[in-house]
Amino acid sequence: MKWLVTGGAGFIGSHLVDRLLARGEDVLAYDNFSTGQRRFLEHAIESPHFQLIVGDLLDRPSLTAAMAGVEIVAHLAANADVRHGLEHPERDLQQNTIATFNVLEAMRAAGVRRIAFASTGSVYGEPSVFPTPEDAPFPVQTSLYAASKVAGEGLITAYCEGFGFQSYIFRFVSILGERYTHGHIFDFYKKLLRDPTRLVVLGNGHQRKSYLYVQDCIDAMLHVIEHAREKVNIYNLGTNEYCEVNDSVRWITEHLGLSPRIEYTGGERGWVGDSPFIFLDTTRVRSLGWEPKLTIREGVIRTLEYLRANPWVLEARE
Repeated sequence: MKWLVTGGAGFIGSHLVDRLLARGEDVLAYDNFSTGQRRFLEHAIESPHFQLIVGDLLDRPSLTAAMAGVEIVAHLAANADVRHGLEHPERDLQQNTIATFNVLEAMRAAGVRRIAFASTGSVYGEPSVFPTPEDAPFPVQTSLYAASKVAGEGLITAYCEGFGFQSYIFRFVSILGERYTHGHIFDFYKKLLRDPTRLVVLGNGHQRKSYLYVQDCIDAMLHVIEHAREKVNIYNLGTNEYCEVNDSVRWITEHLGLSPRIEYTGGERGWVGDSPFIFLDTTRVRSLGWEPKLTIREGVIRTLEYLRANPWVLEARE
């Protein structure tokens, strides 16, 4: 089967590319390298089954041309900078919502009818039910990022109804692991490299979050695509545990052998739109036979070890 992976040079996308190639699939990665890294594709480029197209999802003619012969699209490209979304309000609209519309239109023009979409657990806003199931009512949206993903989901499901598409919508918790290029571990590690005696933590440290190791995430996506048969398939992806930010701080500093002074900025949120508690119900995906292999703590440590072994990632994201 021939896949097109948008954001194929990114954190999750490059792992999906590697996994698909290992299975013998033909893979086309489409990326504008705004955040993706060519070094993440260094093994993929050696494969005769791989093709890289440097292109922007806002360039619909180029995207449509890339769809030739494709049987399924994994749409992972997005602006994921939730924290600074209010500084660039148009970015989420353009890179998430409009880009998703362009993907769908390019698919329609090329006769491609299957799409896997990276959504987010943030679409639930600040829910009243924990763990939060897929059929929880959508509340008022609290971030432009989540709002853009809700819009993307809406477009995809409408195309399924109107044009006979089949979709696999994945609502992720935060993903950890090798090739991780943004998020709290990245930020904490950079701060501790600059000053190992002091660590500033946004909020009060009691924010509760669930995380998932990237290889477990890829396992779940492929498992769902192979086993789910509905026209619209919506699945939460996460673990059956969560941790406080303070837990993660402790794991990181202990692993680094540091005892910094922790300074909190205060409040129950790290920034405007930050949900103080994210914990998704994964009963639906587990019912298909998938289980994560790593705990949150193990995922945090593997992420930290990757960053220590690859200082170029920190420099590339300056």
